[in-house]
Amino acid sequence: MGNSKALRENAAGRRAGGSSAVDTTAGRILDLIRARQLNVGDVLPTERELSEITGASRNTVREALRTIRTYGLIQPKPRVGAVLADGQSVAIQNFFAAHMDILRSSFADIQGYRRIIEVGIGDHIVLHASNEQIEALDGINARIVASQSIEEAAENDFNFHMALIRLSDNRMLADMYSFLSPVILRIMTIGKERRPVLADTLAAHGEIIAALRARDRLAYAYLVSRHLDFALRFLPEEPASDRE
Repeated sequence: MGNSKALRENAAGRRAGGSSAVDTTAGRILDLIRARQLNVGDVLPTERELSEITGASRNTVREALRTIRTYGLIQPKPRVGAVLADGQSVAIQNFFAAHMDILRSSFADIQGYRRIIEVGIGDHIVLHASNEQIEALDGINARIVASQSIEEAAENDFNFHMALIRLSDNRMLADMYSFLSPVILRIMTIGKERRPVLADTLAAHGEIIAALRARDRLAYAYLVSRHLDFALRFLPEEPASDRE
């Protein structure tokens, strides 16, 4: 619960005031962890070394490390320093979700990724998915209108798209999509916060299912692309300074 609260407060602060030096440094440290492919128990560079690598002051590095510890990504170890903590995948997911500003540019990047994946698997689904698998999508879709909260609606929306991904029979795609779930869920929440869209989402998913039943890959590609673009209308206009 404490971590979730910190994530929400940090994300809110970024939306209100933009990236701080600490946020930027934390992101660079995360990049370093990924670039060096550190594993659980591996020791991070010292504060002095991180200061030299990131170009930030020692105080800023120290605060950045505290921020990363909040997400459970690293933990202090006496006489050793900061080490990569267990459960790093969940921590990195949360870190990305909390540090991604929901602006049109970041939205377009994520939805562009989703379009490549979800449209790209259309041919495989049309050719190989059984009628029973396609019919099962109806049950998943029906849960959307029964949602009792915005968060539950977003989760049910995600579950429908996750079911499409699983029909690709590609475990790596499913793992990648699942890894991005905090960010995708956050995007799915946007439109549902602006106005009731449960019926619209149900109908859009229903059209996608109908295209699969008809084994119409062109209709499927068009309907998925249109559906992924739908939430754009609910996002705020991006300030000119953010586009430059």
